[in-house]
Formats: sequence, structure tokens, C-alpha cells
Amino acid sequence: MVLPIVLYGDAVLRKKASEILQWNSELKILIDNMFETMYQAKGVGLAAPQIGKSLRVFVIDARPFAEDEPEDSEAYRQLVDFKKVFINAQCTELSGELWNFNEGCLSIPKIREDVQRPSQIRMQYRDEHWNLHEDTFSGIQARIIQHEYDHIEGTLFTDRISPFKRKLLEGKLKAISKGIVDADYKLKRPRKS
Repeated sequence: MVLPIVLYGDAVLRKKASEILQWNSELKILIDNMFETMYQAKGVGLAAPQIGKSLRVFVIDARPFAEDEPEDSEAYRQLVDFKKVFINAQCTELSGELWNFNEGCLSIPKIREDVQRPSQIRMQYRDEHWNLHEDTFSGIQARIIQHEYDHIEGTLFTDRISPFKRKLLEGKLKAISKGIVDADYKLKRPRKS
């Protein structure tokens, strides 16, 4: 089921999400709905707070980034099948060089900005089968994970840009927080409290 995506300004996007205590059929349905919602919105990642659920779960499918790479390249191979579920994710290490990449967010339609992030992240998480993992990711994989991980920590990509750039975006962000924005996917007006 395609769910509406919560817009910037909603309080759920600023809360540290709650840990999931056990695997159950409701969680499986939630994950399936999150993938369906993400695909319909043409995203590469979606966190539960973005659909109004303050839970530590996010989904990723990096295939759209693979389409920009030559099929015989290492970058293509790393991205084409990078489809993952992260439950109760915890960042255990950030490392590598800082690099800029132009990011956007389904909860902040029509705004994109360069964000500087480390090139590697080490994560401990459970997958969709409730198996525990600890893995290191780099490049675009690390970038997408860091963006979605921020969501379950109550952080948005606009928090990671300079105060000057945030000031320039103030009017657009205020409009989004009032629900004054168009997108090609279902949106939910922000709730403040």
C-alpha cells in the first residue's frame, strides 16, 4: 500500500525514533508498504518517520543510481542490487574523506543541496529476517545510509548545510511546512505537536 509522505515541519521528523522490540507480521507489512511508497515516489531510501511512524527502520534501493554508471563498472555492480532493510540501525563508526553530494528528500520536495558527509559508515542493524549484521559501506551506499539514518535520529539533510544556505531556503521550507508544495506522490501536511 502506498502511504503518504510526511512533509517538513512535522514533529515526527524531529524525534529520535523508537527501537523495534521484535519481528512480527505488522513489521513485515510496514516494510513492504515502505518499499512500495518509496518506489511510487521515485526515491532511493525511505525511513519510517517519513510516513509518520517513529520507528527505527529504513529501506534502501540504490538501483536508480546504478543507471548512471557503465554496466561493466564496479560502481554499477555496487549499486544495481543494493536493496536493504535496516532495523534498529546504529552507526558504530564514520570514517574516510569528507565529500559533497547533492541530496534531496521526499519529505522536502523540490529542494536539493550539497551535503558534506564521510565516505564510509559502519552500521550494526537487523535485516528483514531479524538477522543481526555489522557491515561497512562506502561511497553512494554510505551516503544513502547516512541520509536515512539521520531520519531515525531526528535529523534532516537541511540541518547539515550552512546557516547561510538554510537562510536562503527559509521561505521555501516555511511553505513546505504549511503544506504548500506539489509533488508526484502522496503527501501529508505536517503536524506540529
